[in-house]
Amino acid sequence: MTHIELSLSPLAPTPLAQSPLEAGMTDPLERWAASLAKAEESGLVIDAAGIIVAASKPCARLFGLSQPAELTGRYMLDPEVVYLIDFTAAGNELGESEREKIPPLLALTSGRLARGLMRVRTGSDNRTLDSIATPVRQDGEVVGSLSFFAVV
Repeated sequence: MTHIELSLSPLAPTPLAQSPLEAGMTDPLERWAASLAKAEESGLVIDAAGIIVAASKPCARLFGLSQPAELTGRYMLDPEVVYLIDFTAAGNELGESEREKIPPLLALTSGRLARGLMRVRTGSDNRTLDSIATPVRQDGEVVGSLSFFAVV
């Protein structure tokens, strides 16, 4: 039987490193945006209107863009940002009613954790993504969502 041990050591804080809470950020979207800017995972934060507040570098690359700034401030369903396609062999553009059901937006409308597969076109490449999204709340109200993506 294989035996695996894992030991984790806390990282030594650097003098300039502050958590978003230590920096005085009270807006939850702002806090998640600050954390996501340094993330190694593909993730993004959108506000209640579906506007991308922040994205990690890996997320920008996953959607076929070079920098997170190319996503920031744009509507999640803008085909120039995220071109959603269906699961047919042809990879046709996803219909309007289905686009609203992708996990980042479903987390907004349902107020609950959402998970599902998404298919996107980035240039000549089609990618299937596993997406998980959670609503971000402030004073009990959903003000956005935090999503993470993995290529399937």
